Amino acid sequence: MKLSYYPGCSLEGTALDYDHSVRAVCLELGINLVEIPDWNCCGASSAHMTDHEVGMRLPMRNLLLAMDAGLDILVPCAACFQRLRAADKALRADPGYWDLRKYTPDFQIIHISTLLARPEILEAIRQRVQQPLTGLSLACYYGCLSLRNPRITGAPNWEMPENLEKIVSATGATPVAWSHRTECCSGSLTLARPDIAHKLVGDIIEAAKKAGAGALVTDCPMCQANVESRQMERIPGEPLLPVFFATELLAAAFRGEYPVKQQKVHLVAPAILTDFFAQSGPAREEAV
Repeated sequence: MKLSYYPGCSLEGTALDYDHSVRAVCLELGINLVEIPDWNCCGASSAHMTDHEVGMRLPMRNLLLAMDAGLDILVPCAACFQRLRAADKALRADPGYWDLRKYTPDFQIIHISTLLARPEILEAIRQRVQQPLTGLSLACYYGCLSLRNPRITGAPNWEMPENLEKIVSATGATPVAWSHRTECCSGSLTLARPDIAHKLVGDIIEAAKKAGAGALVTDCPMCQANVESRQMERIPGEPLLPVFFATELLAAAFRGEYPVKQQKVHLVAPAILTDFFAQSGPAREEAV
């Protein structure tokens, strides 16, 4: 399988480890990623909240750059996925408005979890797991942007999604049933209204704990950063929950270890994974 790849800004900065795990997992699964040449920021979240035209033309440029390759576009970041899908929809509806004579690309825009949850990919995941994550109870957290608005995302089950649960189950871990998996974490308000962010993240964490989860699993870099960082403001001594990327779990299960360098990128100590892999020997000093 060969796909165009749009990493987006977060995966070259605060979520660089996400990019590493996506590339490592795809390599293991035989998925060839071809990074879109000269790609630019998709405008999430600053541009589309400031100027609609700029917020649309930024992702449109990336789509036009990808047209020549004719490959489906893989997008790990939920916010980038949302913006690229919105731009694609606008261009297909009225290319003339955006100064194009026609726009008939032969590609689809695919979020990473949608790809990994395909039946054939799930089977390939199961075959490549060296260390099943048996015994780990994890809360799958989707957030907003990869699912809603379904007219943009195309998500068929935005209220009751299953992709992350399927991926987590393929590693041997147990996804818990819980109430807040599609609730907003207030990532876009985390600086402007920290009071709201603190409340919403607190509700998410308490719901995950109540369900018996030892950690959260997400596919959104904004959710990962926001939910981990906002926990640091909570009552001293109160148990914290790490937030893992789904591809981070897959990479660990494929390798049979959780590298020390990967542990260091978390604001909340990922003790649930380090303790799990401790029985199979010390983690190597390597990045995922």
